[in-house]
Amino acid sequence: MNQTDVNDNIIGQDNVVLVTGASGFIGMAVVQCLIDKGFRRIRCLVRPSASAAKVSALSGKGREVEILRGNLLSLDDCAKATRDAAVVIHLAAGRGEKSFPDAFMNSAVTTRNLLDACVQEGKCKRFVNVSSFAVYTNTGKSRGTLLDESCSVEQRPEVRGEAYCFAKTKQDEIVAEYRKEYGLSTVIVRPGVVYGPGNLAITGRVGIGTFGLFLHLGGSNRIPLTYVDNCADAIVLAGLKPAIDGEVFNIVDDDLPSSRQFLRLYKRNVRRFRSLYVPKGVSYGLCYLWERYSEWSQGQLPSAFNRSRWNSLWRNTTYTNEKLKKRLGWTPAITTQEGLQRYFEACRAEKLHA
Repeated sequence: MNQTDVNDNIIGQDNVVLVTGASGFIGMAVVQCLIDKGFRRIRCLVRPSASAAKVSALSGKGREVEILRGNLLSLDDCAKATRDAAVVIHLAAGRGEKSFPDAFMNSAVTTRNLLDACVQEGKCKRFVNVSSFAVYTNTGKSRGTLLDESCSVEQRPEVRGEAYCFAKTKQDEIVAEYRKEYGLSTVIVRPGVVYGPGNLAITGRVGIGTFGLFLHLGGSNRIPLTYVDNCADAIVLAGLKPAIDGEVFNIVDDDLPSSRQFLRLYKRNVRRFRSLYVPKGVSYGLCYLWERYSEWSQGQLPSAFNRSRWNSLWRNTTYTNEKLKKRLGWTPAITTQEGLQRYFEACRAEKLHA
């Protein structure tokens, strides 16, 4: 980072930057990105049960990477985490919870606690909330329509049957509420599909594995991929750049592959497996029937597959990173071709050690 870049930031390199969820897949990349940009006081909040060895190893050479173990459900832990923090990058969220109450508690309630602590501390110059493409709805949009930051989010996220979507939507609402009520400087970033070594699963936007057969549902759809290092750089820039208060930024890379291209490359570079392409009309019809049967059975069969989810994941959609580039000066350092090569190499390595 040159001196001009440093002077363009809202904070200096000796200010405290708090990263929640720092030991996670994206969190580790965010901490490394901050170090690469010259920041010397990085506070990493990790769960008491999480391993922080890799994060701790980043400390040294004139920089302090502080490990703070805590739970964002604890008001005391939130107060400790936000003490003197000039920028807060909030990545911690409930991801594995299938229960709506658990997801809400570990995403929305924890975010409110953290925001309360920031308001009380009074030193936070920017709160970056890391959201997700999961909050967007494509319902009612034309085929192939562009999805950008102006698009609608789910108004009834509970209908989709995804606890993560519900919790993330509520989390974004809370962040907007605190900006309006307390004048807190907030920015929301919404990554697409973040991939790379450390997150090797095939995204559900491509399809679903079931009973030894992979159902390919994406077809010609573009996958909104962002390589983890590119995503981390965009998140950090959202915490540093002036004159973006209240903005939302989508994070996707350039040259996005289609679902069909991705699946073909995966089979060629990692492993072969049986797959069956399900045409759009068929998959939509099946989601409709599943939805109706769930209603008829009064929820005995959960509405895991429904038209709202189909529109979000499998409707033909195009994506843009134009706002991210223009407003933050971001460019993806890792091309999609190189990112996929790294991803496939990591997949092969995992397969060898399995």
